[in-house]
Amino acid sequence: MELKEMVVLVSRSGRHLQRYNKGRRQVVGCIPYRYKVFTELSLVDEDAFEVLLISPQRKGKGLLFPKGGWENDETIEDAAQRETMEEAGVRGEVECKLGTWYFENKTGDTAYEGHMFPLFVTEQLDSWPEKEIRERTWMNVREARKLCQNGWMKEALELLVSRLTSQSKRTKGELFPGIERTSSGRATILPLGCRAQILSPPLPSSTEEA
Repeated sequence: MELKEMVVLVSRSGRHLQRYNKGRRQVVGCIPYRYKVFTELSLVDEDAFEVLLISPQRKGKGLLFPKGGWENDETIEDAAQRETMEEAGVRGEVECKLGTWYFENKTGDTAYEGHMFPLFVTEQLDSWPEKEIRERTWMNVREARKLCQNGWMKEALELLVSRLTSQSKRTKGELFPGIERTSSGRATILPLGCRAQILSPPLPSSTEEA
């Protein structure tokens, strides 16, 4: 087993380095996404990409996007990347932040400040720290809207959809210089060309959730 695969089998534990802001626990997460392969050169709608959701650690209804505590010894982007790798087993490019949300847990005894980022997936691991306690599923946006259990995460998803689909007004040739054609004439998108940070991020939104 390669060293990098051994490293990812252990996740951080404990909260002695956990960041707080005015009594709110600061958490950070990602919406992992990837583009599908199309034969046409124009992006039409949200079907151009799919997102990755995971099952909750405590069994219950619905799915969620990976997220966890932001710690004192890491940048917010590093925390987003780490939590996504630990919970969902994917790595990639952390892009411009989608926004900040304020919410509470179901019992109302803990307040949170949540930050969400898009993560363009470039690597999917076979083994990751929480493989035994979580399932991961790629799905289209319509499915994600139905199955995501957290309202604030759904808002983050809509911001990502708005950001990515606004690029649909342009051709893939303009957006993704890494397009090459096969001998059959079909277009193949090279992953290096897919970048959401071409556009400025939307304004943050906030919500409260019990």
